[in-house]
Amino acid sequence: MKVLDLGCRAGHVFEGWFASEEDFLAQRERAAIECPVCGDASISKKPSAPRLNLGTAAPATAPAPEVVSVAGVAQTLQAAWMTLAGRILAATDDVGDRFAEEARKIHYGEAKERGIRGQDSPDETESLLEEGIAVMQFPLPEALKGRLQ
Repeated sequence: MKVLDLGCRAGHVFEGWFASEEDFLAQRERAAIECPVCGDASISKKPSAPRLNLGTAAPATAPAPEVVSVAGVAQTLQAAWMTLAGRILAATDDVGDRFAEEARKIHYGEAKERGIRGQDSPDETESLLEEGIAVMQFPLPEALKGRLQ
């Protein structure tokens, strides 16, 4: 099993597991790999260092001062975004392109109150906001809408 660090054109970095290097290349060629954050299928392999377990523990010393890198902050933000996206998916009903209609029904008491998600146009979003209906745009890539593994 090969574990590869991958990235998309937007700079999102994620991990992929493949049976072999050839398996990775074949899946990339078929655009079968997508960024889990933005859905981009233009994926490249990033440099990664192997993990070596030499079986001996280093002697206990005072902890080194914490160093924060830009890449570390970006990965932390990406992980937080993925966690939030997962919670939104778990806590809402997908109403598809009926979002504006269903949001109005809930707002005016014609349907039971619940969290919903779906798609609408920018004009519909503006119209809902003008009516006092709280909505928020939160783009979800197609990869998150299916079964996650």
